[in-house]
Amino acid sequence: MLSTFEIICTGRVQGVGFRPFVNKLALSMGLSGTVSNNENGVIILITGDKKKIHEFYTELIKNPPPVAKIKNHTLQQAEPQLFDGFTIIPSATKKKLNLALTPDFGICPECLDEINDHKNRRIEYPFITCVNCGPRWAVTNTFPFERAHTTVSNFDMCHACKTEYSDPSNRRFHSQTNSCSQCGIELSLEDNKGNKILVEKKNIFRKISGLIKQGKILAVKNTGGFLLCCDATNKEVIIRLRQLKRRPKKPFAILYPSIELLHKELQISKVQEESLQSVERPIVIVSSKGYKGELALEEVAPGLHQMGVMLPYSGLLHLLGKEMNSPLVATSGNIHGSPVISTMETARELISGVADYFLHHNLEISNPQDDSVIKFSFKNHQKIIFRRARGFAPNYLNFEKKYQLKTMALGAHLKSTIAFVPNDYLYLSQYLGNLDHYEVYRRFIETVGVFRRIFKEDPDQLLCDKHPSYLSTQFGTELSEKLRVPKFEIQHHKAHFASVLAEYDLMLTEDDILGVIWDGTGYGDDGHIWGGEFFSYTYGEMNRLHHFQYFNWLAGDKMSKEPRLSLFSLNEDRKADFLRTKFPGQELKIYEKLKQSNTLKTSSVGRLFDAVASLLDLCDINTYEGEGAILLENVIDGYQLENLKSYFNSVRGHTIPTQEIWNGIYMDYCNGEDRKVIISNFLFTLAELIIKVADFNQIKKIACSGGVFQNTTLVDMLIDLLPVDMELYLNRDLSPNDENIAFGQLFYHVHKTDQ
Repeated sequence: MLSTFEIICTGRVQGVGFRPFVNKLALSMGLSGTVSNNENGVIILITGDKKKIHEFYTELIKNPPPVAKIKNHTLQQAEPQLFDGFTIIPSATKKKLNLALTPDFGICPECLDEINDHKNRRIEYPFITCVNCGPRWAVTNTFPFERAHTTVSNFDMCHACKTEYSDPSNRRFHSQTNSCSQCGIELSLEDNKGNKILVEKKNIFRKISGLIKQGKILAVKNTGGFLLCCDATNKEVIIRLRQLKRRPKKPFAILYPSIELLHKELQISKVQEESLQSVERPIVIVSSKGYKGELALEEVAPGLHQMGVMLPYSGLLHLLGKEMNSPLVATSGNIHGSPVISTMETARELISGVADYFLHHNLEISNPQDDSVIKFSFKNHQKIIFRRARGFAPNYLNFEKKYQLKTMALGAHLKSTIAFVPNDYLYLSQYLGNLDHYEVYRRFIETVGVFRRIFKEDPDQLLCDKHPSYLSTQFGTELSEKLRVPKFEIQHHKAHFASVLAEYDLMLTEDDILGVIWDGTGYGDDGHIWGGEFFSYTYGEMNRLHHFQYFNWLAGDKMSKEPRLSLFSLNEDRKADFLRTKFPGQELKIYEKLKQSNTLKTSSVGRLFDAVASLLDLCDINTYEGEGAILLENVIDGYQLENLKSYFNSVRGHTIPTQEIWNGIYMDYCNGEDRKVIISNFLFTLAELIIKVADFNQIKKIACSGGVFQNTTLVDMLIDLLPVDMELYLNRDLSPNDENIAFGQLFYHVHKTDQ
């Protein structure tokens, strides 16, 4: 006797080849029915032998398509229906969206084989995709994920593509981004004066490669936005790119054409290789020690023993890398600090003075994204996300909604992101940037608009940072008045702490958890600048237990950009020779007067890192965010815990003696101690301090967040020192920096009982 069942799958199940997979599986098992997308996910009606249907259901849930992630699934018996075979039917959306959005996926092995196969009709087609790979969020206008809801809809499929699309046995069956060189996206080349460069399709990458090898800078429109590319072995062109992009020292990302060449030139670990080849295809920061190639290392990553590398994640980048057969600088297509550019008009306006040539294409990008960046700690291989964007955004799938209000969190000011819960899912935007820059602020406002438009929902409440000068906070005030909804302000470091708790589903825990939140700056509840905080958390109640001893916050935001000011603030030796060198002319007298009249204080551990970096002559003025701290870690080439000492004795109250730690560092400096030793001892002091504070408070669970915990040596030391009876929680799916603030604001607000 035949039975009919309804199966509903939710999660990341659209734009991932789920319906073609279901179709093929059902036909192979002799079952009939239909499958379609709807506003909640995928709905399957299936008729056949009951035992066979249960086997089908089990196989579907256990072994879904490669890039699918099923969150929830149900199987219910339905009214008997007869079907003529098994078919994919058009999506029906009568309600508002309630499903996971689909991120971009790196090019899959099958498409790579085809793009290199002279017998395949997609040989060297730059925009090759299938159900398992290609742009998704970048080209999305709305959902469900159907071709008509993307910018690919501007291209009508040719007969051959339509045949593939309609063939259940084909890998491109119902592939919404399907196209080829006959009907698809086209490239064009022009110089920075707007003059078209005439070149045959088949020769365009040879032409581009030739230009790059001649020392030219190319602005390449990829699937997520423009990249500025040049020869990574050419010192002169890299120096020129730095000058034109106004990026004097921040390291550039390097695109390797293949994992094979990367292995020849660099030593990478198994976890680094797996990450580089994952569907997300992030930039991975690796050690450059022992490098065997011809890269202009000092120009690529000035003063560093590490660099960010990535592999081609699109057909276009693969073809460019294949033709070059050598590493390329591939950095965001923008002026330093601005968001990645995605339109030719904006590119001509903003970077025609940087790029010599533009490689353009006619696919519109709806949601521009930077490349994601990841680093693994050297010793314990702890993954730390530095930037969460392409490949990860705009979802956070490990989320169980426990409240009804539609909530939007507007995050912080630096490393801006937006979080929105309009339904049963949490959507976390790609990294947007520093809101001080007008273009970033405009992209921030546009992203709020994209979320409201896609879900056809306005928030019932808005969350933002307590800092009154943050543009995200000011925008939140304006939007709350416009929408007539309440706005709530969440303290910066409490949001950081909540981000870790939420990642590990600890918001409802009854166990005491120690929150160690260290960063550069955040507006504190007492009006001072926090950044060296210890909190306790138990079942919704968060309290400040300890903090680093306050020291002077000088010259406003200038202090975060000039490590020498942190050195000046902490230094007690007014006759130190380095002061006259670092503060020439009248500067020393000006800052002395400022210090005497100053009332704003800080507990920032980030500024303590800056002070050490300046003391050791590594960095007096940052040319990019966190430069001093990065250069500090860069000096260390390994450590032996048993040989290290602490500059801190014991926890004696609510205040951690910043000056005591600083005086120990300064004494070693004056005694001529090697700076590698000083830095190692400094990081050891911080790691051991965390354990001591946990012991003092008799807390066995420790959660750490904030930009300081991007220091992988500190993280390794903390893991090494952790007693067996303690548990450590670090941000794993989110960055520890301010990108996690919007996420933390959501969870803190929902679960707080302490305010």
